[in-house]
Amino acid sequence: MKTIGLFQAKSHFSAIICEVESGESIVVTKKGKPVARIVPFVSPAKAREFGFDQGRIWMADDFNDLPPDIAATFEG
Repeated sequence: MKTIGLFQAKSHFSAIICEVESGESIVVTKKGKPVARIVPFVSPAKAREFGFDQGRIWMADDFNDLPPDIAATFEG
């Protein structure tokens, strides 16, 4: 992470933005103390659309029916 002074940040803002676009994070200091961090913007994940796979997925009618030998194992 690169650190620069406030005056340098104001003077070279366009160059700093180019560095941030390439993935660099930069800390801006004022009188030697960190006051801000400039980081690349990350777009939030797209919200899932409800019902996106509707009609593509199905379950067999006998999905919940166990074969007799397996049902006997569970039931004892």
